[in-house]
Amino acid sequence: MLLVLLGFSLAATAQNTVVKGTITDAKTHEPLGYVTVAFAGSTRAASTNDQGKFTLTATDSHYTQLKVSFVGYKTVLKTIEAGKEQMVNIALWEDKQVLNEVVVKAGKKSKYHNKGNPAVELIRKVIAHKNQNRLENYNYAEYRQYERMNFYLSNLSEKFKNKRLFKNYQFMFQEQDSTAIGGKNLLPIYMEEKLSQNYYRKAPYAKKQIIEGTKQVKYDEKFIDNQGLSAYFNRLYQDINIYDNNVSLVTNQLLSPIADHSPDFYKFFITDTLKDQSPQLIELSFTPRNTNDLLFEGKLYVTMDGNYAVERALLTVNKNINLNFVRQMQTTLAFEKNADGKYHLSQSDLKMEFGINKNKGGGIYGERKVILDSFMVNKVQAKQVYDGPAQVYAMNSDSKDDKYWTMSRPDTIPPAQAGIYKNIDSLQTIPSFKRTADLVTLFVAGYKNLGPFEVGPVNTFYSFNPVEGFRGRLGGRSTPEFSKRYYFETYGAYGTRDQQFKYFLSSTYSLNNKSIYAFPQSYVRASYQHDTKIPGQELQFVEEDNFLLSFKRGNNDVWLYNNIFRLDYVHEFENHFSYHVGFKKWDQSPAGALYFKNLVGAQLSNVNEVHTSEVSLELRYAPHERFYQGKLYRTPIIDRYPIFTLRYNQGINGLWGGNYNYQNVTANINKRFYLSQLGYTDVTAEGNYIFGNGIPFPLLDIHHANQTYAFQLQSYNLMNFLEFVSDHYASINIDHNFNGFFFNKVPLFKKLKWREIVDVKALWGGVRSQNNPANNASLLRFPLNGSGSAGTYTLNNGPYVEGSVGVGNILKLLRVDLVHRFTYLDNPGAPAWGIRTMIKFDF
Repeated sequence: MLLVLLGFSLAATAQNTVVKGTITDAKTHEPLGYVTVAFAGSTRAASTNDQGKFTLTATDSHYTQLKVSFVGYKTVLKTIEAGKEQMVNIALWEDKQVLNEVVVKAGKKSKYHNKGNPAVELIRKVIAHKNQNRLENYNYAEYRQYERMNFYLSNLSEKFKNKRLFKNYQFMFQEQDSTAIGGKNLLPIYMEEKLSQNYYRKAPYAKKQIIEGTKQVKYDEKFIDNQGLSAYFNRLYQDINIYDNNVSLVTNQLLSPIADHSPDFYKFFITDTLKDQSPQLIELSFTPRNTNDLLFEGKLYVTMDGNYAVERALLTVNKNINLNFVRQMQTTLAFEKNADGKYHLSQSDLKMEFGINKNKGGGIYGERKVILDSFMVNKVQAKQVYDGPAQVYAMNSDSKDDKYWTMSRPDTIPPAQAGIYKNIDSLQTIPSFKRTADLVTLFVAGYKNLGPFEVGPVNTFYSFNPVEGFRGRLGGRSTPEFSKRYYFETYGAYGTRDQQFKYFLSSTYSLNNKSIYAFPQSYVRASYQHDTKIPGQELQFVEEDNFLLSFKRGNNDVWLYNNIFRLDYVHEFENHFSYHVGFKKWDQSPAGALYFKNLVGAQLSNVNEVHTSEVSLELRYAPHERFYQGKLYRTPIIDRYPIFTLRYNQGINGLWGGNYNYQNVTANINKRFYLSQLGYTDVTAEGNYIFGNGIPFPLLDIHHANQTYAFQLQSYNLMNFLEFVSDHYASINIDHNFNGFFFNKVPLFKKLKWREIVDVKALWGGVRSQNNPANNASLLRFPLNGSGSAGTYTLNNGPYVEGSVGVGNILKLLRVDLVHRFTYLDNPGAPAWGIRTMIKFDF
């Protein structure tokens, strides 16, 4: 009996017709996804995947032709052999036939409604089934992931390409179909590849990525920061999860077409039914109700098997969208069926072109392609696989050879792309490129690289203020070319009015043989600074004398001379918890109109200096924090995760000349809240308490004031320098950006693409009687202003409150706020209103 069954099985197998192959564009040789391949004269059909590959099987032996059809291409009939397994590759030619125009006129355009709309009913079913179709529905999952990013200078004219300047660079240019994103002529500038193994566990939650191989274009570190370049591109091109309510795109979040409330913001239409596939698919087209809002448009292909899963998605954005510098965006998502009938993401392809002018001129075109394979569910790995940081790099992940990449890539790189690594290396040997890169680095970063040392920043070379007059400054820092463990930073400055030299010197040693800017940090630093300071402005370990900050409103003659010695130790952990232990010896003396005076008997007596010695401890926890991280800088990327900071400072009387005992405790929480179409809110809450008696006002909390005309997010923009001091306070800063939600409905503002902003700052505080010079004759008097009236106050009469309404995205770069101060308006020189501006580059 077994032999009989086996015979029938072999006979049936022999009758099967199996056709495999790849469909490509005949002109560009690029693979074509979602092409329909069918046995001619039947309903048996399949679609190609994003690599253009297909498999078509039939148990009938009489099929002798394949029919290949795709919108925009000529249909092809191809002869095949019935009853055999065979490989058939077909190239499709573009169909350029122009159809005669057909005009259809309707008596009255019907109004769009959600109620009774079958397309809306379908999308509601997709929304209802979201959770069961997400990766997070499984207890365990794992998969292999390949990523590739390519960036080009795009939309380059023939005239530009043939300029004499590029005579030696012709080998770099690439050509493509002029109708494709990026235009005909492209100049490759960057490529990055990454191969990783990924693990997911529902409870306790863990998501782990082990990067096994990574490769990127490497520029000369003298000119271009490769780490920073990679971090920036990865920030712009993030994973797109259509099942999330909001999808991150560049630095914004766009509402997903299957978000919980998407029918309130999108219009949906059923535009096709694909019955020749298993399962059947419904083509669901969607478009924004308001084309300026941060929304997608495109198509979803929904499975009609009860899962209501997305089998593939095509996402673009409307040309009117309030998204800066983005000319075109196109995303293709493909999903494959699992063994349990559910679907998982198998491939995503995100393409975007950026340009100063949205309609013409050169730009930058980038593409990020992600392929997932070897997807398995509910396979339990050992506990240590899930433990540790969310992302780790395998040993020697950045030194894999070409053979490794050839064997490991799940697709084949077109030859033009594969040559980028070699071409960029060749480019950097051309002297004209080196000269150009040097000038661009000086203009953008502000530093002139001299090998082991770089001079800058150039915007601090000249500034002025009422105390120093004209201030000239020259400084710089060492580079990794000097040492990867030792870092030095220094500057010297001179004021023509006070005729004093100022200087700074810092020496840092890395304890983990990494750059001190690389995560996780571990270093010790010693520094000494002799310089001026405005009371209440927090000192950085290098104070930047930006020329533009020289222009201030009101009186700006209350200053300090500081001598500060610091010793710091910083240690970060992989889980983004860090601690900072420090010692600070600080000598302050008054400058300009500021004075230190106390009562000796019945007479006021001058005090030349205030001497302080303190130790400090700072604890910081920033879960999931990411950085724009380079060789000589590290800037946190603002995200939805909170940042917690706790600081403790202990002043010690008698230690190295210190004259005061006190304890200063500060707690701070910072978080961004994303509110979908209503924009986002940045919130900072802080509280402080200083324990101790007889503490002079220079050691109290001098609240951060701002007398420049620039809008500052973490300062009080209508508060004067040294206007308020406290020994205990609580504050909250709220800055909300509506991202044009309301302006997009107003015709003029809609065209200008302005964005509305609201900002509120409130500060509660006070000075206890034992630290108030009105109650303690030995304390330094609060300084008076030029007219002899009070210039420094406490907050014992209620909170300080200011707020502003602003317009952002003016000319794509400028934010202008009308600021109003609500309290303490009777203080001399207190402005009730002001206009402040800030430059903010944002998408």
